[in-house]
Amino acid sequence: MSETRDAALVEEACRKSAMSWLQPAGQTRPVAAWHVWVNGAMYVVSGGLEQPLPAMPDGQPVTVIVRSKDKGARLVTWVAVADRVEPGTPEWDAVVPELHAKRLNSPDGEGQPARWAAQSTVTRLSPSGVVSEGPGRMSARSHAAAPPDSTATTRGALPFMVGRRARRRR
Repeated sequence: MSETRDAALVEEACRKSAMSWLQPAGQTRPVAAWHVWVNGAMYVVSGGLEQPLPAMPDGQPVTVIVRSKDKGARLVTWVAVADRVEPGTPEWDAVVPELHAKRLNSPDGEGQPARWAAQSTVTRLSPSGVVSEGPGRMSARSHAAAPPDSTATTRGALPFMVGRRARRRR
């Protein structure tokens, strides 16, 4: 695919789907994140009361997996460069109203942008031009991750209870 088509695919996929998976360099698992696409870049809010995302240091690569809006399946995988957006900058003033409008169920309503400035991080994910997967060139592997370690155990047989119906035997 040409670079122009790749760029158009990334932009269109990110505009239509508000959900993506982010995997910063050095992380073993991608994490789900809601985002908005503004002026040729993806923006995410993390920290404080917002979504918990791994650290994305300035200038570091982040693999972005975008799903199809209608099917929910992986549509395109691309590499972004992360940069923090500082409060009070012209970029902050342009992007935060877009993020604020798309944020569902805000706990503090119109005070949300001020809370973000104090407690959260807004990160710009700019396309680097590298598209590793897209229509017609998806990898054959499943991308399924092993379950994370847990102390959970499998439940055993249910205890006897008076009044519970017996199972029908066939």
